[in-house]
Amino acid sequence: MRTKSTKKNRINVITLGCSKNVYDSEVLMGQLKASGKDVVHEQEGNVVVINTCGFINNAKEESVNTILEYMQKKEDGEVDKVFVTGCLSERYKPDLEKEIPNVDQYFGTTELPGLLKALGADYKHELIGERLTTTPKNYAYLKIAEGCDRPCSFCAIPLMRGKHKSTPIENLVIEAEKLAANGVKELILIAQDLTYYGLDIYKKRNLAELLENLVKVEGIEWIRLHYAFPTGFPMDVLDIMKREPKICNYLDIPLQHISDDLLKSMRRGTTKEKTTKLIHDFRAIVPEMTIRTTLIVGYPGETEAHFQELKQWVSEMRFERLGCFTYSHEENTHAYNLEDDVPEEVKMERVNEIMEMQSQISWELNQAKIGQEFRVVIDRKEGNYFVGRTEFDSPDVDNEVRIDATKTYLKTGEFATIKVTEAEDFDLYGEVI
Repeated sequence: MRTKSTKKNRINVITLGCSKNVYDSEVLMGQLKASGKDVVHEQEGNVVVINTCGFINNAKEESVNTILEYMQKKEDGEVDKVFVTGCLSERYKPDLEKEIPNVDQYFGTTELPGLLKALGADYKHELIGERLTTTPKNYAYLKIAEGCDRPCSFCAIPLMRGKHKSTPIENLVIEAEKLAANGVKELILIAQDLTYYGLDIYKKRNLAELLENLVKVEGIEWIRLHYAFPTGFPMDVLDIMKREPKICNYLDIPLQHISDDLLKSMRRGTTKEKTTKLIHDFRAIVPEMTIRTTLIVGYPGETEAHFQELKQWVSEMRFERLGCFTYSHEENTHAYNLEDDVPEEVKMERVNEIMEMQSQISWELNQAKIGQEFRVVIDRKEGNYFVGRTEFDSPDVDNEVRIDATKTYLKTGEFATIKVTEAEDFDLYGEVI
């Protein structure tokens, strides 16, 4: 059937999953544009590329549903071709080819040249740092490494992304300079594990040296660190965070659990004592640091006693930012050999209990900010408010600052000094100074 769409020969890239997938889609789009292709992100187009997530059940379900939705559109003549790439495709390609055979072609996470060829484009090696960013113009993700060498029992990432592979410092600096030239002011450094950066190519943990180079890039005002691993954390990173105003006093460090039994089963390579000491050390060296962490509840063998220990610890540590997720039983992971013995409703109850406690902690910490002044970047306008963030907040996951747009005008992507006048559990309200 002929396509009804008027957007002929336009490639629509759809991104599902995490910030690493956002980055990969942007690289794909940059390559397509360099080959003269008409490419858009999540708009109308007669050729569709779905960049999937295969991390946990909900994400897999969303990816499969999106593929099926576009298969229906193909059948109805609304699109001509559908290609699938990303983590789900990497992990389950034979199953997908069997179950949804009408997809034009499936590609894994490392098959960008093949995908480009299928789209009538050439892979250009010389395009270091050339991307079509899909985030608001003031911030962009900078992926400093691919893959992961950690043996965490619950995680399927190494199956989909392979071994850890650092990107050389000089390439990342070029990329940062190009982003800055396009108006990006905030770099959000991402990898499966930032703290492992450099071990493969420089034979040492080299995140601090990378930061020393990135702070010299003109136009970049904030550099934010996402996804650090607690074991073997390179403490020299804290020295540069303390010294360099461009490095946000912010660290995203997923800790997953605190019970020694479960940490051992999860193969995290640490203990409750070591983890607690690490957090205390962070706060002693950089007292103004905001720490974001994520936790898993309902892991195989998690008893009520384990959960109460976790709750007590969260209450004591008072993390500024915290997310909590239910355990997902993933094939081909080490934990898949264990019995998934915590009922789903118990997992959900535990998530809710942790998040309720965190909501109270966040409310108390936010009340202390009333009357204080913060440098805020304005991300967008929403209804009658300009919405921004402090250096202690990452996009999409953290607190936001709302400023009454009927009383003042602010420019998206610019910084403003805001005095906090009111605070809720996850939102601050303020006025321009």
